[in-house]
Amino acid sequence: MSGDAPTAAGSGRYYVTTPIYYVNDRPHLGHAYTMVAADVLARWKRLEGREVFFLTGTDEHGQKVQKAAEAAGMDPQAFTDDVSRHFRELTRQMTVTNDDFIRTTEPRHKQACAALWERLAEAGDIYLGHYEGWYAVRDEAFYGPDELVERSGVKYAPSGAPVEWVREPSWFFRLSAWGDRLLAFYEANPDFIAPATRRNEVLSFVRSGLQDLSISRTSFRWGVPVPRDDAHVMYVWLDALTNYITALGYPDTHDPRWHFWPADVHLVGKDILRFHTIYWPAFLMAAGLPTPRRVFAHGWWTVEGEKMSKSLGNAISPVVLAEEFGLDPLRYFLLREVPFGNDGDFSRRALIGRLNSELANDFGNLANRVLSLIAKNCEGRLPAVGETAEADRELLGPVEALPGQVAEALDRQAFHEALERVWAVVRLGNSWIDSQKPWALRKSDPVRMAAVLRNLHTALRTLATVLQPVMPGTMAAMLDQLGVGEGARSLSALASPLPEGTALPAPAPLFRKVEETAA
Repeated sequence: MSGDAPTAAGSGRYYVTTPIYYVNDRPHLGHAYTMVAADVLARWKRLEGREVFFLTGTDEHGQKVQKAAEAAGMDPQAFTDDVSRHFRELTRQMTVTNDDFIRTTEPRHKQACAALWERLAEAGDIYLGHYEGWYAVRDEAFYGPDELVERSGVKYAPSGAPVEWVREPSWFFRLSAWGDRLLAFYEANPDFIAPATRRNEVLSFVRSGLQDLSISRTSFRWGVPVPRDDAHVMYVWLDALTNYITALGYPDTHDPRWHFWPADVHLVGKDILRFHTIYWPAFLMAAGLPTPRRVFAHGWWTVEGEKMSKSLGNAISPVVLAEEFGLDPLRYFLLREVPFGNDGDFSRRALIGRLNSELANDFGNLANRVLSLIAKNCEGRLPAVGETAEADRELLGPVEALPGQVAEALDRQAFHEALERVWAVVRLGNSWIDSQKPWALRKSDPVRMAAVLRNLHTALRTLATVLQPVMPGTMAAMLDQLGVGEGARSLSALASPLPEGTALPAPAPLFRKVEETAA
C-alpha cells in the first residue's frame, strides 16, 4: 500500500490515537485531558455505528528515561514497567475505552521500527554521517542556534529545556529533500494540521528550510537497535512515531487491524506538533505508506499560568479530582472549559462553577422536573406521542438537529462547541417547560399535558444519548431513568420512539452540588 495523501474518510472505520506518554514521571491532568478527548471521539464514532480502533500507550526509550531510571536507582526496564503501569491504570480510572495500549519496549514494536528503518534505507533516504549541535535531553530534540536563548551562561530551547553541545556518529534521514513535497502535501490536504494557527507555524518552519535529521544515537543504549549496526540505537522520535502502525500489525499489512490505517486523527500536545506533522509524514511517504488524515494539537492545562510539570511541582492528579468531584463532571469540565486548541488555566472554582450551574442546575434540574411530572401525573409511565403543535416545533426542531450538530463539531475536534450546542438545547428545554406549564395542564387539558411531557422526554433522551461519550456513567443512569434499554442507545435508535406506557423508574438526582468554599 502506498501513496502520499490521506485516503478518503467514510469507510465505516475510525482510528484515533493519543500521543504515547513519556514514562519519566507519573501521569497528571494534562495526560488525562488527551485521553478523555480521544475517548469521546472513539465513543461518538461507536454511537454512529462505526468500527473504531483507539490507541494509547507509553513511550519508554531515550536518554531522558535512562537518566530518570538511573536517578531512581532502577534498571530502565523495571523503571518503565512501573511508570507505564500508572498510565495504564489511568485509562481505567478515567473510563477510557482504548482498544490497545502500546509500549515501545514490546518486541512487536521493535520489529515494526526495524521494518520501517529498512524501508527508509531501501528508498535511499538514510545515510551514515556524524552530528554536532545543540541537544535538549528533556525534549529529545536538536535545536538550531537561532532557536536558543541564553540565561546565566546556560542555553535553553524554546521549550525551556537546557541544551548541551553534542557531537557523535549518526545515521541521518534526508529530511532536507522533503521540504517541497511536504509543502505540496499540506496544500493538497488543508485539514491535515489543526487548528489553523498551528498549521501556519508548521508551514513557516518548513518554508524556512529543512535540515537532514539525525535518527540514531551512540551516547546511550536504552533504545531500539538500528538494524545491522549495534553501535547505534534509533532516535527516540523515529521509534515513538512508529507506534501508530505497530499497533495495527505493521509490517504485516495483511493483519486484520491494518485496514484502520491511515489514522483519522492523532491528538497531540502542541509541543510535539513538529514531530507529527513534519517528521512523521516524511517518514511515511519515504516508506511508501499512507499518511494520517489529521493531526490536532491541543493546548496545555496550566496552573496559575505555568505548564504542569514535575520540575515545577504543580502537577494535578486527575484521580484525586475525580474522587472529589466525580469522574463525569471532571470529564465534562475538561472539554467544556476552553476550546480544545487553546491553553486553559485550571482552577477549582471554575470546575465547581460548571458542576453547579450547568450540570446540577441546568441539566439535572430539567431531568428531575420532567421525570417527576411524569411520575406524578402519568403514573410513572411514558405518555403517548401526541399531535405536534406549532409550539412543539420550537423544542423538537433543535432536538432533532442536535446529533448532526454535535457530529460536525466533533469531526473538527471542537469539543467545547459540541457541548455548547447541547447546552443550548438544555437551556431551551428549561425555558420551554416554563412556557408550556404542564403542571397547570393536568386539569385544563390532560391530553396536551401528556404531549408536552412526551416531547420533553424525547428531548431528554436525545440529550442523554449525545452526552454518553462525555459522561458515560451519568448518562447511562439517565437513560435508565428514561426507560431506554441498553440496545436502544445509539444515534440511529433515536429514530425509533419508545412505546407508550413504558414504565419509568423513580427519578433520582444525577449530580450533586458542591459548596463554593470547598478546599
